[in-house]
Amino acid sequence: MTISTAAQSAEPKSNARFMWSHYSHLIALGFGSGLSPIMPGTSGTLFGWVTFVMISQRWPDIFTPLTWGIIIIIGFAIGVGACDRTGRDLGVSDHGSMVWDEIIAFWLVLILIMPASFSTQLWAFFWFRFFDMVKPPPIQHFDRYIKGGFGVMWDDIVAAFYTLLIFALWQVI
Repeated sequence: MTISTAAQSAEPKSNARFMWSHYSHLIALGFGSGLSPIMPGTSGTLFGWVTFVMISQRWPDIFTPLTWGIIIIIGFAIGVGACDRTGRDLGVSDHGSMVWDEIIAFWLVLILIMPASFSTQLWAFFWFRFFDMVKPPPIQHFDRYIKGGFGVMWDDIVAAFYTLLIFALWQVI
């Protein structure tokens, strides 16, 4: 066995079979968007963006900001459990394929900037991904020290807060 093969076998794998093995995995992996081999967090955020826009446009009278707010609160709570279970099953508390945190946090950004043009939504996407990847303080602290499902979900909520802070500053300037 070569070193690269040993490293690959030690790395936990998430795939479609794993995703379908438990409903928590399906949710935590963003209904498959987290299985992207390239930048799964970005894929999960894109999934969140597309689903938010499609659902909001299809049923605007039902999916109001209040409804989305309730969905986000419930989705956060469900995400804590789903990400906790999925992290334990993968053996990595915040595995890269778990993207429910990005989806919920980006929905939060979108309800607070809507109505917004495509370019504004694109900037929101850019800033959210920036803060989620760079993890400026205190995001890095939360990511490092708060484990389990709550930790997975919480650091992305803080990235959403930073994104919204940029938009608030943009409005003032």
